[in-house]
Amino acid sequence: MRGGSQALVTIDGTHGEGGGALVRTSLVMAALTQQGVRIQDVRGGTRHPGLDAEDLTLLKALCSISRAETVGDYLGSNSISFLPTTRPSGFKGEIPSIRNDSNRGANALVVLGSLIPVLARSGVYSTLEVEGETFGSNAISYDYFDRVTLPALQKVGLYAYPELTAVGFGRESKGRVALDVEPSTLNGIDWSDRGGLKSVQAVVTTSGIPLTVGERIVSHLRTLAQSTGLKIQVQLNQIDEKTAGAFVTTWATYERGMGGGTAMGARGIRGETLAQQAFQEMFEWMTSSTTTDPFLADQLLLPLAIAESPSVFSVSRLTMRFLTIVWVIKQFTPIHITVRGTENGPGVITIERR
Repeated sequence: MRGGSQALVTIDGTHGEGGGALVRTSLVMAALTQQGVRIQDVRGGTRHPGLDAEDLTLLKALCSISRAETVGDYLGSNSISFLPTTRPSGFKGEIPSIRNDSNRGANALVVLGSLIPVLARSGVYSTLEVEGETFGSNAISYDYFDRVTLPALQKVGLYAYPELTAVGFGRESKGRVALDVEPSTLNGIDWSDRGGLKSVQAVVTTSGIPLTVGERIVSHLRTLAQSTGLKIQVQLNQIDEKTAGAFVTTWATYERGMGGGTAMGARGIRGETLAQQAFQEMFEWMTSSTTTDPFLADQLLLPLAIAESPSVFSVSRLTMRFLTIVWVIKQFTPIHITVRGTENGPGVITIERR
């Protein structure tokens, strides 16, 4: 990786997806490579441009880890400069919670997932905790993070251990997740084919609603699996908190690959509908021949880009977000990331350090 003497990397915040993934990847790559970065037109490709609470929460944590200097580090900022001055160090303690005027905060798993590669390369053991959403729509959830993301990262040689200390449904919630991260040497993976099916599993997490709702979801998941000839292991977690919510996570594990589906409850949506949504998303991935779903592919890409050996894997759908992450990584380090496929179709990705 390049050292801190390199020129400032300038990132166009409207490129590709033009949203949070671009911001997070830019900041993390800057910390890992010790290169300063300037992001112009932050989140310029979204309906809500400017630095948001999630971005700022991650930024403040990275500033502590790499003793970085910053310019434009405030909510709504359209331009941010991040200038790390040291190699990443470990982190012990709580990451300060940042919220906007509407009390909207960070997704706790997005922040922690972004920090894991940096902390793994710090050479020391880290213990941290963050407040925020732990279960949300169109965002990574605690159960997916715990059951899919982290087991997949272990294949890369990255070990982290989470604990859900308080549940939080939605971005206004105050859930809490603690995480231990071991110093790690990362290695590549060969997931060119996924081999045989090892297991199909699901977790149903409920809070503040009758036990019978969760039991109905579990029963319907088993019915759906039986109808498709699959055996499924289902766990029901009923959390004793006042906050009402329900979340379903399904996933399948192969010899060389993982993928799943999720669904979050809302007022007026039946439990059986949640089961159907999560199961169908997983099953659609299973009917492909690819080794990761689009969400796992996003989370594997950066760790594999800094791994010591080459990698190959495939994804069921190449999203603009994934392609944007690829582009950002290439701005910081000379690396071959070859993507075969077109946007919204399946793709095969090979990664090799130059």
